[in-house]
Amino acid sequence: MTRTIDIGVFTTAQLLDAIAPSDGGRDILDPATGAIVGRAPERTTAELDAAISRARAAQRSWAQLGHRERSSYLDKAADAVDANSEALAELLSREQGKPLNGPNARFEVGACSSWLRTTASFEIEPEKVVDDGVGHAELHYRPLGVVGAIGPWNWPMMITVWQVAPALRMGNTVVVKPSEYTPLSVLALAYVMNTVLPPDVLSVVAGGRDIGEALSAHEGIDKLMFTGSTATGKAIIRSSADTVKRLTLELGGNDAGIVLPDVDVKAVAQDLFWGAFINTGQTCAALKRLYVHEDVYAQVCDALVEVAASMPMGIGLEEQNVLGPLQNRTQFDIVAALVETARESGATVLVGGDPATEQAGYFYPTTLVADIDNSNDLVTHEQFGPALPIIRYSTIDEAVAMANALDVGLGASVWSTDIDKAREVAARIEAGTVWINKHGAVDPRVPFGGSKQSGYGLEFGVEGLKQLGAPQIISY
Repeated sequence: MTRTIDIGVFTTAQLLDAIAPSDGGRDILDPATGAIVGRAPERTTAELDAAISRARAAQRSWAQLGHRERSSYLDKAADAVDANSEALAELLSREQGKPLNGPNARFEVGACSSWLRTTASFEIEPEKVVDDGVGHAELHYRPLGVVGAIGPWNWPMMITVWQVAPALRMGNTVVVKPSEYTPLSVLALAYVMNTVLPPDVLSVVAGGRDIGEALSAHEGIDKLMFTGSTATGKAIIRSSADTVKRLTLELGGNDAGIVLPDVDVKAVAQDLFWGAFINTGQTCAALKRLYVHEDVYAQVCDALVEVAASMPMGIGLEEQNVLGPLQNRTQFDIVAALVETARESGATVLVGGDPATEQAGYFYPTTLVADIDNSNDLVTHEQFGPALPIIRYSTIDEAVAMANALDVGLGASVWSTDIDKAREVAARIEAGTVWINKHGAVDPRVPFGGSKQSGYGLEFGVEGLKQLGAPQIISY
């Protein structure tokens, strides 16, 4: 059994000091204020090689512990995250920009411990494939070895745990490469978890693109998990080919939502808003294009404008705010250009669309765009920010055709008071997950993955856990 572990409790300053490089590195800036948050190490590919070697050396003894003891370690890691939740949330807010409150920093840190505990709780037993009195065959899942994990900047802590928890539970060791934009959050999370995990089971190697490229091609990595853009995912597929490593790719999305004419607008307005604007729109499975039947189009637009007006945006450490800045200048410029293109095409900007130039930080106002054509760039390009196009439709066939027209299919949603009708429409949508009367509501028990160019492989639940194992048939 695992030994009794005293869990350390740290301040944000202590975490930053613990993860800071002894020399070199680079400053990480707060996207809300421009102030220095802390200093991140810039590791070399030689240091990556060393981390992978240590992970491989630690993997055998970690695997030999068995599921029950590894689950106990995951529970202890969750305890450590909970004990340090406020310090982690403050650091996350300062580095990523998301506010403490709302479905943001405190929510994200809480999700980390929840995912660890839930993953630890899954039962995974050998499956009888044949048992007919003549022959027997069982399906087992064995550890793969060393898993590489490359994470994004939008939910840096939570998505890291999505990758790490099932990999560790299955008996693999993990080497994480965080986004260059948000390395401190991931380094601090791993530091906290490593106060209770055995040495070298979980490593973080922060650095630039060269680290990600080396990780995806490295012969010492048995599986790679990646969350990010479709373009980078394609590059990873190519670079991983020579080593035939397994991949789980959660790539870009441009999720559609279809509002049916029988919808109760007041009942769903808040959920529609947060489906689109969670994390200030910086979420892969956020609602990014909304199709509304002509009978309720004006009502939905008015209701969303009213909700938007009630949601304060500002510096994340100020408790009243629930929307924050875009995390980086590149993303700010993308959103601004797409909204301006829509405006110039004749679309109606109902609210937002004009960032305050005198304000520090990458704040783009909550923006709703109506009377927009389905071929507009704001509809066809993933904006990944706080700007939602609202497209009018006349028939369900038309709405489904527009929703399915793009080459991505991560998530989608249908909004209606008639669940049976909503299920019929949902079955026609080409997406890995279709929610009804909600959007982006991921659950650690429910498998999640994309279709088309939104990636392949499943995460979450027992099915996601199995994808971190090597299937083995024992037949006798």
